[in-house]
Amino acid sequence: MNDNFEKARELKDLLNSREKGNLCALACFSHTAMRRHKEKFFENEYRQAFSADSDRILNSLAFTRYIDKTQVFSLINNDHLTHRVIHVQMVSKVGRTIGRYLGLNEDLIEAASLGHDIGHTPFGHDGERFLSKLTHGHGAGFFHHNLQSIQFLDRIEKNGKGWNLSLQTMDAIICHNGEAHPKKLIPQKNRSFTDFDQLMETMKKQKICNEIPMTMEGCVVRMADTISYIGRDLEDAIRLGLVERQAIPDICKQILGLTNGTIVFNLVTDLISNSLDQPFIGFSEKVSSALKKLKAFNYQHIYKNPIIKKHLSSIEDIFDFLFEKYLTALEKGNEQSIIFTDFLNGMAHEYKEDHSNPEIVRDYISGMTDSYFIRQAPVHLKPASIENV
Repeated sequence: MNDNFEKARELKDLLNSREKGNLCALACFSHTAMRRHKEKFFENEYRQAFSADSDRILNSLAFTRYIDKTQVFSLINNDHLTHRVIHVQMVSKVGRTIGRYLGLNEDLIEAASLGHDIGHTPFGHDGERFLSKLTHGHGAGFFHHNLQSIQFLDRIEKNGKGWNLSLQTMDAIICHNGEAHPKKLIPQKNRSFTDFDQLMETMKKQKICNEIPMTMEGCVVRMADTISYIGRDLEDAIRLGLVERQAIPDICKQILGLTNGTIVFNLVTDLISNSLDQPFIGFSEKVSSALKKLKAFNYQHIYKNPIIKKHLSSIEDIFDFLFEKYLTALEKGNEQSIIFTDFLNGMAHEYKEDHSNPEIVRDYISGMTDSYFIRQAPVHLKPASIENV
């Protein structure tokens, strides 16, 4: 066994040496990874820190639930629509491609990409909005899915013990914001765990958050998030007949293209070319302007489209119903309730002591898949699936 430990350390030293030769000076090197709790096991294995983070996220229960989480379109019977599990893989692939050309740490990019949306509620951003209204109204702060991603990975997984991920990975997760539109991102370096914890507390009090990552890799993930959804959502909308391809604004067609593949190619190429050997991650002026225009087009014709919103008319009622149901069960100590038997059963004592009842309800509901959420609803509130929009 000691011989295996020695070989593992030699392999890690080899990987660390390769990083020094292959990564640029602005990259986040694996040996700089910081964890809340030191793990002696890491000294005797071949995986580098951010690679281990990816493995932990992939093996989390929350990652498994990605498969039944809404990306944009829900309650529509079409097997070719994008779900959250596809989106995070696309962010990882796009992010690692960018990172490779810029000489950044692909392991860190992969870990943050895979974990960045783990905190999403059932029914995507609509569910996030419904749950935020409830948590804020019950004194548990505003709900943000990026905050909740850290909540799952750091405080809920492994029966409340968490995965002890690196600070750099969690920082990239909490600071992603695919809805914002920065032309470029400059890392806010040198955060500590104290800074990170304070940042989380501040974000809970804000309705809108727009924090900047501490690493170049975190900035890449944030840009890759936008690149990965903007054209893919458009293709889904075209597939459903919500949008005509020729309706895409002329400036977007000319600069970015007409298809998801072309849009991704042009955005990635511009981002790499504009960011190479620079202390920031950013687009050129013309591409940034075209991307902003395409975002506005998507918001008007897809995300705010009343045709797809009508399917969600009862979803907010279910959020209200379940929140009050589980909150009442906790307040009355009804241990026959599913929030006790399904969520709190086996949970560490520290979790129960450190979280208020509304926070526990928040954690339970936000972790549900779409179908599980619907199964918990009373019959009179359950929405029907839609064959055609």
